Amino acid sequence: AAMDLAYVCEWEKRPKSNHCPSIPLVCAWSCRNLIAFTTDLRNEEEKDLTHMVHIIDTEHPWDVYSVNSGHAEVITCLEWDQSGSRLLSADADGHIKCWSMTDHLANSWENTVGSMVEGDPVVALSWLHNGVKLALHVEKSGASNFGEKFSRVKFSPSLTLFGGKPMEGWIAVTISGLVTVSLLKPNGQVLTSTESLCRLRCRVALADVAFTGGGNIVVATSDGSSTSPVQFYKVCVSVVNEKCKIDTEILPSLFMRCTTDPARKDKYPAITHLKFLARDMSEQVLLCASNQNSSIVECWSLRKEGLPVNNIFQQISPVVGDKQPMILKWRILSATNDLDRVSAVALPKLPISLTNTDLKVANDTKFFPGLGLALAFHDGNVHIVHRLSLQTMAVLYGSSSQRPVDEQTIKRQRTAGPLIHFKAMQLSWTSLALAGIDSHGKLSMLRISPSMGHVLDMNTSLRHLLFLLEYCMVTGYDWWDILLHVQPNMVQNLVEKLHEEYMRQSAALQQVLATRIVAMKASLCKLSSSTIARVCDYHAKLFLIAISCTLKSLLRPHFLNTPDKSPGDRLTEICSKITDIDIDKVMINLKTEEFVLEMTTLQSLQQLIQWVGDFVLYLLASLPNQGSPVRPGHSFLRDGASLGMFRELMVVIRIWGLLKPSCLPVYTATSDTQDSMSLLFRLLTKLWLCCREENHITEPDDTLIDECCLLPSQLLIPNIDWLPINDGIISKLQNKQLVRLQFGKAPGLVGHTVSSQFDAFVRAPGQPKIDHLRRLHLGAYPTEECKSCTRCGCVTMLKSPNKVTAVKQWEQRWIKNCLCGGLWRRMPLSYS
Repeated sequence: AAMDLAYVCEWEKRPKSNHCPSIPLVCAWSCRNLIAFTTDLRNEEEKDLTHMVHIIDTEHPWDVYSVNSGHAEVITCLEWDQSGSRLLSADADGHIKCWSMTDHLANSWENTVGSMVEGDPVVALSWLHNGVKLALHVEKSGASNFGEKFSRVKFSPSLTLFGGKPMEGWIAVTISGLVTVSLLKPNGQVLTSTESLCRLRCRVALADVAFTGGGNIVVATSDGSSTSPVQFYKVCVSVVNEKCKIDTEILPSLFMRCTTDPARKDKYPAITHLKFLARDMSEQVLLCASNQNSSIVECWSLRKEGLPVNNIFQQISPVVGDKQPMILKWRILSATNDLDRVSAVALPKLPISLTNTDLKVANDTKFFPGLGLALAFHDGNVHIVHRLSLQTMAVLYGSSSQRPVDEQTIKRQRTAGPLIHFKAMQLSWTSLALAGIDSHGKLSMLRISPSMGHVLDMNTSLRHLLFLLEYCMVTGYDWWDILLHVQPNMVQNLVEKLHEEYMRQSAALQQVLATRIVAMKASLCKLSSSTIARVCDYHAKLFLIAISCTLKSLLRPHFLNTPDKSPGDRLTEICSKITDIDIDKVMINLKTEEFVLEMTTLQSLQQLIQWVGDFVLYLLASLPNQGSPVRPGHSFLRDGASLGMFRELMVVIRIWGLLKPSCLPVYTATSDTQDSMSLLFRLLTKLWLCCREENHITEPDDTLIDECCLLPSQLLIPNIDWLPINDGIISKLQNKQLVRLQFGKAPGLVGHTVSSQFDAFVRAPGQPKIDHLRRLHLGAYPTEECKSCTRCGCVTMLKSPNKVTAVKQWEQRWIKNCLCGGLWRRMPLSYS
């Protein structure tokens, strides 16, 4: 199927009289896969509409966070910013509010700043453009360099600060024909200015905002009647003497073609939708005109055309004859036939390049994300139509429109009351999913196949998903919507191909994307039972990279004249050069003064140091039975880079132990005289030497395996606290069965086969909980408030128990996002 329902999330049963059918709903989808939406549910006690904004993350839709917005009137617009972490809401009273996360928690929002045009409803709202624009070239999807596949388009920000930094702010259009711009100054001050769009102000029923590459803003308006023209204005924003200044100028306007067509002249009296095809495409606009039961959609584009000049002028002035004067003119690109009445429109956010070759390649390989826009109809159907030709590419029939058989059923259907239809829709950032809010306030998540239902060979489907995964890796967007399409048998291939593509990039880019690709592999491996153990390895690897960076950054050069290499780099260099298996011989080559830290600092790092020690012991002890890849830790035994990091850390810890013995990892040994650190270092070095060169990996020899077999009789092998397997929805959507959920109620996680074989490694519910990032034990019933990651399920305390700078430095690494890049959400205290 080209389109199917993945899940539906509804409110607990409420009496039907609660719905106000006349109220428009809005929703917005951020690049971090948070969805904000409004519903029209009345509150029982107040007998009045509560203007709530609901925010969910798509992986835990039941965990809804409802913000009492404080808007006195209906909310008319919601807009996320480009980073996906701030939200604008505007209402029918002219108030605009900017919401941001409290303490970087995705389920805790506060309104910090705002602006208003008193009593004047806002009809269009947008953040100013920050000048970042990419183009995806489908034609180059086989190229090795990410820079060719996703090229940066020259695009000016709407307004720049000193030094060309884009200025943040928003622009809104009100019903009385005013345009208002608010600028956020770096010091937190807001500069607001309001101007009328043109001298003759008239009612604006619909409007939309787009941006031009030159840094201007284009506003399209309509008074709602199809007999009036659709007007366009150019808006320039500048800052003069610390005040915001707006200049407007009129651009060519247009009349919809259905009003000039004699056959349809008075058929569609109202214009119901007016949208630019993309925020950064001011030269293409989508219009929809409707009557009570049907609609027609048209797509127009703004072109430069030559103006033919009369011969008389050519004789007088030869200059005019040579060069035709150019004018801008709107031309219709395409139009649909008569459709059922449109209730909502969703436009693609994927910035796909629309050159002829790209379109041809997209068509040949059946790669359609970003080329379709979604139309929802009053009869409950949803169509995806091509953004240029408006031809239907995919259809999802609503529950009520499975064609009635005879007259009787038709009559019965008509009396059944209004049909359920989407009143607001949004496409995800890769166009592989569509969210709709229907007239009952229910949220539906639709899956849209990248090939629009065309059957493709495995290789091509993998290439399509890989192309979009790479796009998310480069932009830093969340890739949840791509995971909707990954089947268990694709996982192994996707992970390998992703790694290949990553290895083809420049060293600098690889370093930037290093943690992102590990997080991406982890979330892919969750989707198949054969790769589930590797999820733990990838999360442990992220943890190792972060610890290694933090501990190395604590080392200080001894002399103030700055050396050419930082102590951390020199440590790496010496450890890889000196392959001695004796820890003390490696240690002698380092300048010990660089490792001197305060005692309190060393003591505060003990939990992290303990994790390193435990993990090394666990890995070496699991070497003998390495035949089982279902055990977590397996992939580390062949990962030279990670073993090298562990080896460096062991050396650092050894030196610190000389300064303060109590910061060393604690081992339970059978004999008192044994030097556990040097024993583990010796074995670790032997294992590291087997696989330090990636293309030349040798098997560990028998003596090493024998020595590792003896480890459990010498030292107590610790239990490693692996991350819990995530409680998200994604793994339950694979069998393509519709999942029904309820807001505020976590679903029972039954029937997920993958996690059951995994419970052996994860703590059972009654056991003491652990703070995964601080490695502190929280007890079986934690009393501290915690936050958990929406992507990997990692849990950590909200408030830091330790005030030492080194600990703060560690905590800064994951204060905004989890180490895997996921968003934090506050957990209820009873999470045990």
